[in-house]
This record gives sequence, C-alpha cells and structure tokens, in this order.
Amino acid sequence: MDQISNLSDRQLHILKAIIEEYIATAQPVGSETLDKKYNLGVSPATIRNEMARLADMKLLNQPHTSAGRTPTPVALKYYVENLMKTKDMSVADEVSVKEKIWDYRQEVDKLLREATKTLAEKTKALAVTATGDGDLYYSGAANILDMPEFYDFELTHHLLAALDRYDFWWDLLEANQDPFSILLGEEFGARSMLDQCGYVYAKFTTPHLSGSIGVVGPSRLNYQYVIPVVRYLGGLIDEMGRNW
Repeated sequence: MDQISNLSDRQLHILKAIIEEYIATAQPVGSETLDKKYNLGVSPATIRNEMARLADMKLLNQPHTSAGRTPTPVALKYYVENLMKTKDMSVADEVSVKEKIWDYRQEVDKLLREATKTLAEKTKALAVTATGDGDLYYSGAANILDMPEFYDFELTHHLLAALDRYDFWWDLLEANQDPFSILLGEEFGARSMLDQCGYVYAKFTTPHLSGSIGVVGPSRLNYQYVIPVVRYLGGLIDEMGRNW
C-alpha cells in the first residue's frame, strides 16, 4: 500500500466516494455520478483525470463493459482500515442478538449454530464459523444470491464448494494470527478463486474450544455495519464460553 501513502487529499476524497458508491450500488462508478452525487469541489474533467491516476496506481479497475471504475481489493482494504467510520450497533440490536443465543450458552454446538444463523440474519450475507475441533457451521447461503456479484455462476460455485472444505477456512485462520481480520482479493490464496470476495471474521478462545465466526460476501460488503456485528458476536462467544 506504499502508493496510497502518497495520495493527495483530493485523490483520497475521490477514492472514498468511489468506494462508497460502489458498495451501495454494486455498479462501476463514473465521473458524472461522482460529480452529481458527491460534493467533491472539482470539475468533472479533474475527477476523470484523478480517476485515471488512481487506475494507473492499481487502485481502480475498469470493467470491459463499462466506462465506470471499481475499486481493487487493495483500495478496499485501505478504505476499511483508514477511511471508513464503522457504525456502532444500537443497544437494541445488541440486546436482540444476545437474546437469540442466550438460552444456548451452556450448549456449545447449539450456541455456535445459533450464533452463525443470527450473524447471517443480521448482515444478510453468508456466515461461517470454524472451530479447532474440526467443525464448520454456516448459514445464509441463499443471501449471496441477492447480490449481483453472485449472478456469476462460477464464483458462486467456488464459494459454495468451499463450504464443504473445513480445511480451507481453518488454513485461512491459521495463516493469520490477528484476533480480528478482513481478507480481500489475493489474501484468500492464489488458487481459491474467491478473489472477488470479502471475509470479515473474529476469533474466539474459550477454555475448551477456539475458532472464529465471520461473514463472507462480495468484496464490497457493507463493512461499516458488518464489522461491529462480527466483533460483537465474537465477543459474546468468548464471554459465554468461559463457562464451558
């Protein structure tokens, strides 16, 4: 991400606007859209020039069928880590999540199953939980079919096939020691075929069990909302698991 550290404030402003528009619409973003919808304070010609520079720096892609641009995984990762403000869960949301899994706090299998289902419902994405015991739970597979990226049969096939491979998910977790992480693009591994996806997960550790709970979807996941929910559920499992 060295090239990003050299971006001007104007380029960062334009990049942020492109990413937020892309997350909202799943469509390539053109300079006219940016000029009309975002108060960038510069002319459309200047926006186009800056977009061309961002593309040269491998921060934007240009799909063959569109004049607009889409952010690369590198740009999305930078946005999540440096430009985005997460939206805290409301107290009502936290209470409703906790209530859904509270009754299962003494039953490991049921708790993880219900937590995974709750995460899928809250994020409207595919939720995946993996444990060191070799168990894999998932919920919300149908949610991905509501996302335009997964109209691509090949991508959907690769993602659904990965749900039969516990080792795929555990290897990702083992390769990254951070307790909370976001994987994008090549971080899935060169041969995974999931480079158009994003994966947000939180690890949990209890006296008898360790693992992770997370969300998988397109690279333009609604990170502002998804990240706090994943963190919260990971923390709940940590908390409830102390008594296992």
